[in-house]
Amino acid sequence: MTQKSSFQEIISAEQPVLVDFFAEWCGPCKTLAPILKQFAVTYTDKVKVIKVDIDKNPNIAAQFGIQSVPTIILFKSGKAVWRQSGVVTLPYLKEAIIPFINS
Repeated sequence: MTQKSSFQEIISAEQPVLVDFFAEWCGPCKTLAPILKQFAVTYTDKVKVIKVDIDKNPNIAAQFGIQSVPTIILFKSGKAVWRQSGVVTLPYLKEAIIPFINS
């Protein structure tokens, strides 16, 4: 997923896409990873969860104004509908995302 066009195709899909902007050197990103993995397993049929390494994809990170990691953004039909920076708990993530994926 190094090309912008392929990223655009992914986030423009009909199924909502939760994007985790992260970096390998980021401690909080490592804390968030298992939470997102558990969320992805639980809601695999409702939302796609992908990871974008900001160091390997600086253009994509710049396009969405990523200034700190981790930052997670929910896209529906190519539009960012929800955004959060920092580590979140699984209950918070569910509460925040479910209204968007059920609408």
